[in-house]
Amino acid sequence: MSEVLRYAAFTTTPAGGNPAGVVLDARELSDGEMLAIAAELGYSETAFLHPTDERQYRIQYFSPLAEVAFCGHATIAASVALGERIGHGTVNLTTQAGPVLVDIAADPTGEITATLTSPPTSTRQASEEEVRPVLAALGWSADDLDPAYPAHVANAGNDHLVLAAASRGRLADLDYDFEALGKIMADLGWTTVHLFWPESPTVFHARDPFPPGGVVEDPATGAAAAAFTGYLRTLGRLEDGTVLTIHQGVDMGRPSLLICSTIPGDSRVKVSGTAVPIQ
Repeated sequence: MSEVLRYAAFTTTPAGGNPAGVVLDARELSDGEMLAIAAELGYSETAFLHPTDERQYRIQYFSPLAEVAFCGHATIAASVALGERIGHGTVNLTTQAGPVLVDIAADPTGEITATLTSPPTSTRQASEEEVRPVLAALGWSADDLDPAYPAHVANAGNDHLVLAAASRGRLADLDYDFEALGKIMADLGWTTVHLFWPESPTVFHARDPFPPGGVVEDPATGAAAAAFTGYLRTLGRLEDGTVLTIHQGVDMGRPSLLICSTIPGDSRVKVSGTAVPIQ
């Protein structure tokens, strides 16, 4: 069996960030075997790379329950693992959501940062019929939402319902009905519900329930962060080139740091982060 690596993404310590499995050469594995590995690991995502040429890979992502078209934190984890083995530079990944370019760089201390360019982003306003049952599953009311940020379904490879909490306290107090929310999300094809609170126009705190993956909450969600950045740009809250800081996982005890930036004249988003091996 190909070696299964374990990395924590969007953190500089194994105790933080979002754990991901990484298999750097999965050419001999079937989809069923990859799903079994992901289920055994129990992480929200495991990335499986299929080398196709020099610094080019087809990549698949599996949650413990199913294959996912695109996953940001597993991409960062896999890219840092690659950087440690083949050096810094650019790698080209082919995902089910389209091509993803990743720039791998090391600072003078040797710490590696990976910056992915997401699939194209898009967003649409969520209907009241979509939002109402989600609020019920969360145990929230309409008054718990910030009207300055309308509810949307945003996409950067996967669909995410985006909801703004009216206060940091509301975001911190998350205790939802896993089965009910999971059914709603499965019916509508949403990967996560991206809950956020704006500390400032460029600093945000986020939480991402992830029942479709069999996980109560994701400590860091790069795909949702990219979709969210596209959402903010569509709302006119970001200029091209603006850099966002997203804090996630804090309320879970696994603090994560995601850095996102828009690209002038392009709907895609850059998402940057570090990753470290989990021993």
